[in-house]
Amino acid sequence: MRELVERKVGETAGRGGTRARTVTVNRRESPLSWLASRGLVTPRQSEAGERLRADYERAQLAAAVTMRWTPRVDGGGAPGLSPAEAQLAARRRFDAAVSAVGRGLNDVLWRVVCAGEALPESERALGWPARSGRLVLTLALDRLADHYRLP
Repeated sequence: MRELVERKVGETAGRGGTRARTVTVNRRESPLSWLASRGLVTPRQSEAGERLRADYERAQLAAAVTMRWTPRVDGGGAPGLSPAEAQLAARRRFDAAVSAVGRGLNDVLWRVVCAGEALPESERALGWPARSGRLVLTLALDRLADHYRLP
């Protein structure tokens, strides 16, 4: 059930060139990664979904379990922006991306990419027929990739 890969995060430009931290991630932890590892979504669609999820996480739109009293280790966001400004910028990017996808497609996109809900659960929650969610999700991811202007 685990597929561990090394991934670079937090690339920043500094005096000595670009710096990035390498972390080990489980590619099967999200439904989107699971679909991508089986070739059910294209790399372009997967990249678009990961960008949306990153903005969702940066904007801190998920429900918080408790108050966070400690400062963030990474400084909170992009260089030059305060943590609050980085959060607001991510929120604006997330809202623009979701509105670009459009009504009817953004619900399954949010459920699978941001909330981490499996496709069968999303289909049941939305009242869709079985195995229809992947088709709608790929349409949503294509629109999202167009919004991000991915090649």
